[in-house]
Amino acid sequence: MPSKGTVVRISERVTRCRGFHPALRALAAGALFSCGALGQPAGFNYDESKVPSYDLPEILRRADGRIVDAAAEWPARRTEILKLFEEQVYGISPGAPAHMRFTVLEEDDAALGGLARRKQVRVDFGPAGRSSMEILLYTPASAGRHVPVFLGLNFGGNHTVHSDPAIRMPTRWVLERDGTETRRRDADDTRGRSASRWQVERLLKRGYGVATVYCGDLDPDFDDGFENGVHPLAPPISPADWGSISAWAWGLSRALDYLETDAHADGSRVVVMGHSRLGKTALWAGARDMRFAMVISNNSGCGGAALSRRRFGETVARINTRFPHWFADNFSQYNGEEDSLPVDQHMLLALVAPRPLYVASAEDDSWADPKGEFLAAMHAGRAYELLGEQGLGVSEQPPVNQPVMRTVGYHIRTGKHDVTAYDWDRFLDFGDLHLKRD
Repeated sequence: MPSKGTVVRISERVTRCRGFHPALRALAAGALFSCGALGQPAGFNYDESKVPSYDLPEILRRADGRIVDAAAEWPARRTEILKLFEEQVYGISPGAPAHMRFTVLEEDDAALGGLARRKQVRVDFGPAGRSSMEILLYTPASAGRHVPVFLGLNFGGNHTVHSDPAIRMPTRWVLERDGTETRRRDADDTRGRSASRWQVERLLKRGYGVATVYCGDLDPDFDDGFENGVHPLAPPISPADWGSISAWAWGLSRALDYLETDAHADGSRVVVMGHSRLGKTALWAGARDMRFAMVISNNSGCGGAALSRRRFGETVARINTRFPHWFADNFSQYNGEEDSLPVDQHMLLALVAPRPLYVASAEDDSWADPKGEFLAAMHAGRAYELLGEQGLGVSEQPPVNQPVMRTVGYHIRTGKHDVTAYDWDRFLDFGDLHLKRD
């Protein structure tokens, strides 16, 4: 397969070499965990007084210098911004496959002690067994048809989001915390290990469905030279082609394709949500696919909701060096050159407008730059206001555990890099505000 880009950084020559063992590639790329799981690495700025002065690109200034001052002019400006993010940051993705198929593998109308309907669906993107993903979907058993659904990717397999013994085990790469990968079925003792991050019963009792896909079905989270997952459907050959975040986001859109056909899910009320690197993914999926009714970013940090130009916590150079497979190769030209970026993350958030957008931060997650996440959400309000919606409506970061909810919502909670019951309660409140029907 062709290499991803014509210009390859020296640190990537080893990790993308054909025949190099995947486990060693993962170690060489340092791509085993999310940035937040590593704590707050030394040698980076965590002092607000040392944030450099910077000027953000204007959301409403066209490439030719004209200012967008009417809602009718926004689609053209939106197209410009989207193209910049595609070519310079996340990479260009293909469209939906021509021959996608949905196969129901298992269903139960009285799952979780009668609380839920459970359905497990394989989505084939081409010939059976070549490229596919599995969707786990729970909807409230007591609800009628067409309920709103929270959709997100998970890190370790669908079986990790709940201890339900009927959830199918993954058959693809599973990253282990000791730096090894395996194609074996994950051990039963990992069932439900991430349940606190999903709060399935909480969502069902509030009248929402929850759907999830293992991100490794779409692309393994290590630098494998794009030999696995969905990349072979459109092999990256240009520095502007899709990286892992774009592949994961592409998969979220394919999950939405399925949810639009499911009788118990309302495809017009699907919320895309993600945490950490998968929060970056949720934002990119929501920016690219206007069918998502709401977009939620949790602790997404650099390359997600946080402003790159602040250089607070994780930086563009750090993320590109440690996780070279996440972004388009073009993004690496901005290592240490954030002011040269033609975009910043407030513009990514603006691409969600006029749909509801929620950004969540954590007080002890300095690596993800909570203030930079807030500022991006605040500045994105320019696009919302242009389109007749409310932005955040505040210019100062709110106190801890005091959320702000308009068309754009934000909170910073106590605690570390994680998804907690507090976060989910706020996401559900935001869903009630914008998606619930009388």
